[in-house]
Amino acid sequence: MSFFSRTTLSGCAATLLMGTTLIATGADAAPALAADNARALYDQERAVCLSGRSNQDRATCLKEAGAALAEARKRGPADDPAQLARNARLRCDALGTQDRPDCLARMDGQGTTRGSVLDGGIYRELVTREIGVVGSAPATPAVAPK
Repeated sequence: MSFFSRTTLSGCAATLLMGTTLIATGADAAPALAADNARALYDQERAVCLSGRSNQDRATCLKEAGAALAEARKRGPADDPAQLARNARLRCDALGTQDRPDCLARMDGQGTTRGSVLDGGIYRELVTREIGVVGSAPATPAVAPK
């Protein structure tokens, strides 16, 4: 997956340019701009493949760059905050009624978050302490002496 395996200065610059352009032109231009950005990233990856600077053989590198471009075109703008929030809540919907409130709290940023997608996963932890009356132990029947 060479498309995501490297962070390049020009890729960061393209992302920054994309954000700046979105602000300047409005959200209506987002789909076209995302497609242009995806194509620019593909061209960049393709150049790396053709130059031999990739850690993959040329055919695999070109195939993965093309697959990443196709996925980016199919997916469209991926950074819609409202859609990301809806997706997070949908993941919590799969949990039972007892666990769902804690899941929603973690998705809203409460607790601790570690890791990343590149690291293999995001770990979210929320510690909730419940203080209550400790119930008395069930009485054990007394054994009558014989």
